Amino acid sequence: MAELTSWLKKNLASFEIDERLALNATRHLSKPEQAKLFSPEIEKMRTAEGRWYEAIMYEMFLKMALESDEIRGLALKGVDVPHGSRQRIKLGQNGLFYSRCGDITIRGNGQDLAEFDLLFIDNNQHIGFAEVVTSASDMKEFEQEIEYKRTLLGYLFDQKKVTFILISSFDVTNFVVGRRLVRAPNTLNIQTASCEEIKSQIIDRNPTNRTIRPSRNEKFILARDIPLCRPFDYERYHENEKARVFTWISSGNREGDCPVPGDDTGRLVKKILYGALYPSAIRSVCKNHEFIIRGERIDYKDIMNRYSKAVFATDLPDFDPIIYLRNRKKQEYLKMVQNGDGNFKFERFTPAKVGFFLWLESLQPVLGARIMTGLIDAFSPNGSNHCKDPANGKHRAIMGRQNDPKRSSETYPNIR
Repeated sequence: MAELTSWLKKNLASFEIDERLALNATRHLSKPEQAKLFSPEIEKMRTAEGRWYEAIMYEMFLKMALESDEIRGLALKGVDVPHGSRQRIKLGQNGLFYSRCGDITIRGNGQDLAEFDLLFIDNNQHIGFAEVVTSASDMKEFEQEIEYKRTLLGYLFDQKKVTFILISSFDVTNFVVGRRLVRAPNTLNIQTASCEEIKSQIIDRNPTNRTIRPSRNEKFILARDIPLCRPFDYERYHENEKARVFTWISSGNREGDCPVPGDDTGRLVKKILYGALYPSAIRSVCKNHEFIIRGERIDYKDIMNRYSKAVFATDLPDFDPIIYLRNRKKQEYLKMVQNGDGNFKFERFTPAKVGFFLWLESLQPVLGARIMTGLIDAFSPNGSNHCKDPANGKHRAIMGRQNDPKRSSETYPNIR
């Protein structure tokens, strides 16, 4: 992959974004998205702009692949992906897939573990990826995301090193995370003109009849056809990590660090789903922790009336506790995360259209009051045996948790 990055550095200046390339990228946008590119409503415009810029970079790499012997394969995406290659989400899916809109994803038991803006193979059959950013706000937890994607690709394709290309429409080195990312080994930063500068070149805002699909070429491949080098059974890896935590909880020896992943597959697990709660467990949690949804505090009776299921989980690597509440009236879960006081507050919805929803739906009640007490006690910020992580405290602050001053470096486990 060193040859490819070296070639990109030498030839990047010859791949400037002209009007033709920018217009051709609009073929990946829906008609409403195309209209929003020049909308006076800033939020809508920025969203469409980000999607468009990602498509521009894809078009640029299509051109690069044809002109460089260093790129052996580039995964097609967007409208270039046949509809027959876009598989509906279902439990048990593991590996490379395409979303409904042609985005490249890696699924684990149907859950989207990672999405890749660009996926390519060099002339040594090594896989690499690129991510596209148009705003500094996109980089809040970017560093951790890139680390996970490298780990995931490194395992699946049996590579010790995975090349990452950070493509930006602004100078990422103006930010701490950006500077760390571009200094990391096997990383290349490509900075282009800003979106505003690219837009200024466009005269015709109705380019539909001028867009061109790429011609057939052996270098243009489907991501799902890239063979994995290792077996991938995400649900089994998840169950192994869950069993390790339950063993640690039941041992009674919970001072200090939480259990580290048992092997390479353990590092792939992003979240542990411990199961649904029996009513006794929900009542037990409500005795010591408040539930707050958009400023409203709800009690045990409210939860039982409004929600048909509660699922307990922890995010990794920090073991942050989460409770998912299944809405009785809508096909959705409410994600409830803990604040610094140990109470659960609403963060966002998990809709029915994502694979993670299917996994939540499949879980049955297994957690009683006693085991929930042990789990909450181990992982809550105010638990008596909560895990300690002095090493990761600084990293999390950089990644954006600094807005919650009550989350000290001692409230998170170190499982790296």
